[in-house]
Amino acid sequence: MEFFRIRKTIPFMKNALILNLISGITFVLAVFFIVTRGFHLSIEFTGGTVMEVNYQQAVQLDEVRSSISALNYSDFQVQNFGTSRDVIIRLPVDKNMSSTEQSNTVMTALKKASPDAELRRVEFVGPQVGSELFSNGLKALAFVVIGIMIYLGIRFEWKFALACVLANLHDVVIILGFFAFFQWEFSLPVLAGVLAVLGYSVNESVVIMDRIRENFRKQRRASVREVIDGAITQTISRTVITHASTQMMVLSMFFFGGPSLHYFALALTIGIWFGIYSSVFVAAAIAMWLGVKREDLIKAPKKEDPASEVIF
Repeated sequence: MEFFRIRKTIPFMKNALILNLISGITFVLAVFFIVTRGFHLSIEFTGGTVMEVNYQQAVQLDEVRSSISALNYSDFQVQNFGTSRDVIIRLPVDKNMSSTEQSNTVMTALKKASPDAELRRVEFVGPQVGSELFSNGLKALAFVVIGIMIYLGIRFEWKFALACVLANLHDVVIILGFFAFFQWEFSLPVLAGVLAVLGYSVNESVVIMDRIRENFRKQRRASVREVIDGAITQTISRTVITHASTQMMVLSMFFFGGPSLHYFALALTIGIWFGIYSSVFVAAAIAMWLGVKREDLIKAPKKEDPASEVIF
């Protein structure tokens, strides 16, 4: 389905070198910020105090957050647990207070706002749990990258596989660079968003690569650059429809999903826009620089061996 069709091929690869230089600089800056500034890790990774609070009636989470914010907490999480009357509160580690003192201080503030608040349990999640989650997340990311490379190498060709993996890592590193530079909270939902962007970007790259392979069959006299430009131009309508629809859904989570989905939606938004950019200007351009050609994607038909013919 196409809402619009572009008749004239857009010369995307004409400025591929400049755009790849911009991508390279952005990638290096992202790595620099990740190394020098690090991440503002949430309590899932650093450890902290977990409180379960029960109310006699349904409670508004914004009211609970306001009460805790008044205690000068900036990095905490509040969400419903099971019912609208049960709330889970996660507090970061405070070197000057024990877990019991933290819970008592928070409960005093909550009871001022709602006297029916009742503390059900308090647990301390140590940083060892956080380090395990962080290492498991990195392993998941590594397995995804390896799986993508194997899949693309089998379906297309190693040049396309390498180009796609580099482009997708480009998206992931830039998302992480944004979170490191602005010191946005990096939590498990954000990690899930990063992995989702990785798969999302692969899908866009595969669509363009598949069209490039088709164009190699149809446009036998066209150069590699013309084939790639034609493939990207022909998929623009699909790209606009797909990404606009996805972005509408993500923006709804960003504006109306509350604090628990805020950074998750933000990571997806950055990934969607850079995923479009990397699929068009990074993956295709890298494949072109690697020297992809018609013979790599279209196998020549096997010639019949005259000696194998049967003479009657």
